[in-house]
Amino acid sequence: MTATDKPIGVLGGGAFGTTLAHLAGSNGHETLLWMRNEERAAAIVGDRENKRYLPGFKLSEKIQTTTALAEMAERCQLLLVAIPSSSFRTVVRALGDHLHGDHVLVSATKGLERGSFARMTEVLRQETCCLKIGAISGPNLAVEILRGVPGGTVIASAFEQVVHMVARPLHSPRFRIYASHDLLGVELSGAVKNVLAIAGGIARGMGFGDNTLAMLISRGLNEMTRLGAIMGAAPETFSGMAGVGDLVVTAFSDLSRNHRVGLGLAEGKPLDQILEDLGQVAEGVPTARVVKEWSDAHRVRLPICQGVFEVLYEGAKPADALEKMLSLPSMWEVESTDIT
Repeated sequence: MTATDKPIGVLGGGAFGTTLAHLAGSNGHETLLWMRNEERAAAIVGDRENKRYLPGFKLSEKIQTTTALAEMAERCQLLLVAIPSSSFRTVVRALGDHLHGDHVLVSATKGLERGSFARMTEVLRQETCCLKIGAISGPNLAVEILRGVPGGTVIASAFEQVVHMVARPLHSPRFRIYASHDLLGVELSGAVKNVLAIAGGIARGMGFGDNTLAMLISRGLNEMTRLGAIMGAAPETFSGMAGVGDLVVTAFSDLSRNHRVGLGLAEGKPLDQILEDLGQVAEGVPTARVVKEWSDAHRVRLPICQGVFEVLYEGAKPADALEKMLSLPSMWEVESTDIT
């Protein structure tokens, strides 16, 4: 069996992992979806529906499921990893026992690891023998993709083979694929925009208008770009689909989990209740802590991310935190230094 005959492997049966499997299946590719829970894995094959995360959407007949990591490694060369950042390393470490150098690993998780500030592709490299690694990120609301709404994503890798291997099963007339060599910038954008989306939800929940949201997004983009510049990312990445494109949709859309976290906070709901009602992972919540720890250690001013952290973890009232964000001293827009 050649590489092109092998199934496309997807690890993670959440909303985005299931959507990636469906995209590949809809393009005629056999797809193997790994899930932890045997009952839910069997239900996807039997019902052709992910009733927990994507109820009401009929999934491709090309999707098969497994709970065995060894089977994923044996049958698939390309593996798309859509595991929450909190358990990403644990799953990848177990997967690594079954991999060899020909496997291609692509992260579809928009998060950062607490303590190490590691991006998910760094975890892939640390825990496996694989060198051909990439990341997929962009304005990719799962429900809209399944509805067939036109959209696209960015695949980032140092290896063009990785880009082509991912583009082949996912590209379609309604889902365009763009490529980037800036793996660092694409991953940072995907992670930090989730924190900023919580701020957007808070602002909307507090009843502020589009001017406020636009200011938050543009200043949030400045924070993302500044952070990326310090770490060595390409500035142009943040003005592309993986940067401002993903930020806009995540900060504005009711389909965005992180935006809905912000709405709940503005309504005065406890974070635990918000996450329980959500029923899915909102990566901006743990990422806010990771970014705060990094910015403190490196003395980098990220006021919007700071404000979100204070609401999530220090008991700050959303109205007070937002007022603090909006009442910062006037400053030069590009240099981000105070006007004196």
